[in-house]
Amino acid sequence: MCRLLGYLGPAIALDSLILKPPHSLMVQSYAPKELEVALLNADGFGLGWYHATEPQAPFTYRNVLPMWNDPNVEPLCRYIKTGCALSYVRSATPGQGVDISNCQPFQSDNLLFTHNGYIKQFRETLYRPMRQLMSDRVYASIHGNTDSEHIWGLLLTALTTQPEISLEAALATALGQLLALAEEYDTPVAANVLISDGHKLVGSRLASHGRAPSLYWLAHSPQFPHAVVVASEPLFDAAWESLEEPSLFTLTADCDLQFHSIS
Repeated sequence: MCRLLGYLGPAIALDSLILKPPHSLMVQSYAPKELEVALLNADGFGLGWYHATEPQAPFTYRNVLPMWNDPNVEPLCRYIKTGCALSYVRSATPGQGVDISNCQPFQSDNLLFTHNGYIKQFRETLYRPMRQLMSDRVYASIHGNTDSEHIWGLLLTALTTQPEISLEAALATALGQLLALAEEYDTPVAANVLISDGHKLVGSRLASHGRAPSLYWLAHSPQFPHAVVVASEPLFDAAWESLEEPSLFTLTADCDLQFHSIS
């Protein structure tokens, strides 16, 4: 399981999200408060961001080191200014290797994707069935062995085979397929997802059995006025709200929260 962070709003230095808050993503890498199945998020991390002023493909920086052991994180986060970012710290599921190909955010064209959750006994249950649902193009693009990248593959298949489909509808399709397979193969799944195209955050919070991993959102805070933040754990004391479960949601630049059905 992992810890996720998403930001959408006026351009800010990335260190104000990743490093400076009392319970920043950096702190969550070594002292998470709501991580239920591990003690640390020490199996890699990733930063994803969009250019603050120019419309272009997003950037990523990923490493298999713990975030606290990478000397590049602090200067990068001071230097990067962005109005939209997705980041995460990783606690690897047993059997899913600590490899750069398994580090998120995953990126394709203008999209960034992060996932926190699990598919129980993934290799023995849904690994092949999920691959069978992917287009040939997407299948060939899968480089890692994580359940996260395979959920990403279902989403990309929906997007690339249905050109007019919205990001929300594509995520609903992917999650619907995931839940159907989980029921068919009698295996628990959880899928807290954050995706962005640079203009909005689309996400989910759900689990097929029990409670989903924690996920909160905050809008118009004094720390980030005119912005919205989504995080696995609150970064500081404020009026954070827990996102409903199960839910599929969109957060826009004007901090509007909309919920959608999961097909």
